[in-house]
Amino acid sequence: MSHPGAVPDGYAYAMGELTAQMVEQGRSPPGEGVAQRRKLAQEVRSVREKLTSTVGLERAYEHELVRLLAQNHSDNLLMVMLLAAAVAAVSTIWIPTLVALVWLGLTELVLGAALGLARTFLAQQADRVPLPRWRRRFASAELAAGMAWAMGVRVLAQVEGGASGFVLFVLLMVGAITAMLSATVPIAVYAGLAPLGIAMMLLFAASPDIASGLLLAMTATAFLFFLVLARKLQAVSLATIQSRAEKDAIFVELDQAKANSDEARRRAEEANLAKSRFLATMSHELRTPLNAILGFSEVMKNEVFGPHTTASYKEYSADIHGSGQHLLELINEILDLSRIEAGRYELQEEAIQLAWLVGDCRHMLNLRAKAKNQTIREFIDPSLPRIWADERAVRQIVLNVLTNAVKFTPQGGEIVVKVGWTSSGGQYVSVRDTGPGIPEEEIPIVMSSFGRGALALKTAEQGSGLGLPIVKGLIDLHGGGFQLKSKPREGTEVIVTFPALRAMDTLPAVEVPPPRAA
Repeated sequence: MSHPGAVPDGYAYAMGELTAQMVEQGRSPPGEGVAQRRKLAQEVRSVREKLTSTVGLERAYEHELVRLLAQNHSDNLLMVMLLAAAVAAVSTIWIPTLVALVWLGLTELVLGAALGLARTFLAQQADRVPLPRWRRRFASAELAAGMAWAMGVRVLAQVEGGASGFVLFVLLMVGAITAMLSATVPIAVYAGLAPLGIAMMLLFAASPDIASGLLLAMTATAFLFFLVLARKLQAVSLATIQSRAEKDAIFVELDQAKANSDEARRRAEEANLAKSRFLATMSHELRTPLNAILGFSEVMKNEVFGPHTTASYKEYSADIHGSGQHLLELINEILDLSRIEAGRYELQEEAIQLAWLVGDCRHMLNLRAKAKNQTIREFIDPSLPRIWADERAVRQIVLNVLTNAVKFTPQGGEIVVKVGWTSSGGQYVSVRDTGPGIPEEEIPIVMSSFGRGALALKTAEQGSGLGLPIVKGLIDLHGGGFQLKSKPREGTEVIVTFPALRAMDTLPAVEVPPPRAA
């Protein structure tokens, strides 16, 4: 029986898996879940707005469609008023001038009221506009304008003569203008075209001949085309509005993602700085007792105060001293890498001889290479001038690369060291060995902090995996380049280059004048 207060194993496992995912995601929900919830919330909001709307659209889209109608009226009604004046002027050919002026005044009054209505709507705030009321107002304005135009058509239709062609032209032109200017609000299109359609029917009903019937059919077809055109224009406008809204939403998400990224980067920089401070503090705290361990273990190893009573103590002392030295090297490497990553490694630059420094480093590792029966061959250009660099950093670069070569090269292997000019006028150091090599897919692992390849784990001596990252960081501080070439069973070559601007020109010899004769 399980304890009553115990948590079931399956529940605990699920909770553990959830915690691992949260840690992996930076203690935030998975990205797909967030996107799905955001999409679901958007759909719910869209459905809620559609249910409260009278036209089945979201309020933002509905307002934008009404705004487009108002903008079209505000931009084009002045031209329509000029058109009405031109129609009145031409109509004086068939009707008295006074009648034409009365019609023109009434039409201009209606169009002016519609223009003022449009500009009033545009001046109001979007969130405070009662859209159903404004749609009715624009529909009423279009109805009044259509009735004004129909009145003029009716007057011209009662005149005997050749005014029927002009009347038909005015009907079609006004119908097209109404369909285009009010396309985004269908009720306004219907209200504007209805009086014109009634006037058209009354015009051709007075002459029940075949020609009038054909003209009536053609005009009715044209008006139906205007209605279809208005619906198409509304669909295009709605698609454009939706596309713009989606684009704006994407921009908002991008801005939010950028803000989150900046915040994450700031936290990462703070964490990196805290890590560097922690490592600096811990390295100091560890070095103090470690120096005592190294000192006392060396005294015991060398039997300074007399031989050990037990022979194994001397071996133990040597092991303690060797482990302490390895730990000290590891602390120094971690501290150097943290300073490089934090950008707090300061170069103490001076003029150094790269060829001499490489030879000195080779001499330091010569005994270790001979212990493994390895051959180190040198190809150094003696004419190289000095370079302006940090001697300690360059020495560490060369020692790390050479140490790796000696470490990974098997018994009886060969190491080739080259120092010379680059094609751009800089200087380079190349170290090539005949070791097991590194597969191409493991090179990024080797170049990462504490990273070691699979072959290295099997064949190499103990190491921290910080040598090459430190080399890459130090050469980057000098503005140089780092290149690692390796293939399995063909060995490895590491090339570090110093830019041409660090090479110092050799000064000409100073001519000393001969001493003057007494």
